[in-house]
Order: sequence, then C-alpha cells, then structure tokens
Amino acid sequence: MDSVEELTSLLHRAYKRLADMGLNFVATYQSVEFTRNYFKKGECYILESGGKLAGTVFYYTSMWNDAPEIYKDPDSVLIGKFAVEPGLQKLGLGAKLMDLVESLARERNKKRVVLDTSEKALHLIDYYKKRGYEYKHHWQWPDVNYKSVILSKEL
Repeated sequence: MDSVEELTSLLHRAYKRLADMGLNFVATYQSVEFTRNYFKKGECYILESGGKLAGTVFYYTSMWNDAPEIYKDPDSVLIGKFAVEPGLQKLGLGAKLMDLVESLARERNKKRVVLDTSEKALHLIDYYKKRGYEYKHHWQWPDVNYKSVILSKEL
C-alpha cells in the first residue's frame, strides 16, 4: 500500500464518526486520486506513531474562487483534512499537529489560521474553541449536506 492510500484510509477512519452522524464530509469518502490531487493545493503534514501513520493535517497554500473571503485574505491560512487515528485520539496527537500548523503560519507571517467544520459537529467546534478559535460566520459548501461554521484564530 502506498502512502497516499494509507492517508486516504486514515481520513476515512478518522471521519467515520462524522459519517455516522449523517454528515457527508468529503474526507469520509474521498478517493485515493482525490487525495493525491490535494497535494497540489498545499502541504500535507503527517504524524507517525510506532512506525504507522497516526495523524495528518493539511496547510493550504492555494485557494479556490468560491471559498469564503477570509480564506482568500493573504493574512489568513486555511487548514483542513485534520485527522487522528481513532484509537489514538485524546492522547495529544491532534494538538501536536495543530501546534505545528499554527507555528508554520506564524513563521510565514500569517495573522490568522482559519478552518471550517459542520455546525452539527459540536465536539469539533468545542475542541477548536478550546484552542482559541472563534466563530466568524456560517458557510454552505456545494458538496456537503450540512452548513459549515467558519472559525479563526488570531496569531
């Protein structure tokens, strides 16, 4: 199995809880080819534990036209595809990934980190709020069956 297949599989496993809630996050079903094409949009960081893929987060360096304005702001950086192997969650691995992308954003003179999640994913919204992210507004992506909340953290 190549690493893109492993990464795609990790995303499916980590986002399964959201799929079980009836939320069709793209990461719940994306193909290996979709994952591979994502590398064109930014930088993918992975965390290993015991020689196995344990987590990932994506730092976008390019943006698409139909994104919220805050994502297009040159002072912002968008992160996404944030996932930790389900059996390793709540051990601080996600915090290490978030610390990494927030640190990279500071080093690159960004003023804020932005992200979005489903308004129904209250456990994720709570996690991000505890990390200092604040609600900005709602957004409706065309490919999902939920309304998203846009959150940002000033650096």
